[in-house]
Amino acid sequence: MSSTGQTTASSVGAVADASRLVAFALRPKLRPARDETYAELVRRFHHDDGFAELVKAICLGLDLVILDADDRHGLVVASSEESVFAVRMTDYARRSGGEGKAAERVLHALAHLGAATLAYPRPADLSNPAYVGRVTVNGVEAFVREACRRLSEAAAEAGDDVDPSADTPDLETAWRVYQRRAATPGSGDGRRVASSTIGIVGKALTFLADQGMLVKRSEEDGGTYATTSRYRIQVAEAGSRMFAELLSLGITEITDGTGTLTPVEWTDQTVSQL
Repeated sequence: MSSTGQTTASSVGAVADASRLVAFALRPKLRPARDETYAELVRRFHHDDGFAELVKAICLGLDLVILDADDRHGLVVASSEESVFAVRMTDYARRSGGEGKAAERVLHALAHLGAATLAYPRPADLSNPAYVGRVTVNGVEAFVREACRRLSEAAAEAGDDVDPSADTPDLETAWRVYQRRAATPGSGDGRRVASSTIGIVGKALTFLADQGMLVKRSEEDGGTYATTSRYRIQVAEAGSRMFAELLSLGITEITDGTGTLTPVEWTDQTVSQL
């Protein structure tokens, strides 16, 4: 084989390997520790600049953004709004058994916000690669409902218990939708009702587990989950807007589902550093 042919074959092989690494990244439950090829490609990404540039170029073409690459969680990517891999809230709500209506999308968004806040209640937790958070379905639902109650009381005291103006934070509109939805309407046979807020939170945490963000540990408290490093990376990426909205609304405490309140140690300074 000529030198040109060898160079071409080598280039094709490198592109194939780079594409394979991106394919691994799109299988969220797969870890390098479980696949030697994946582990080797992650190591190559770190030590071979030319290979890393190929991986980045492929991601760029697929409208994907590389968030991190690590021996534990592998290559972590996020999709842009234009990407074919993007999961839009309408699609997500339908995949979760709903109809994708606006009210449902709001409820699911609040469930995910509550889960992230409870998983990483302190800035140090979110910045610590070794930290493992714990969330429960009941705890997330209780936190969101408590936040809604406080916002409702604040609005009533200010005489603003009508539809908020267009310049108010998005969450100030969302809490009204959540409050109107029952937490646990009876199904008659003891089953969780999917349209209840408990049901919606349960589907949100199940979705995160399916995406390799959480790992289910038990059925306690409606379902108990542990966080993964992949989830930490994703929350950190979205953290600035997420926690800024909570701070702007004065949500400074959380509940673990038993009525116990704990301060959320986020400040404007820590949010700006995300």
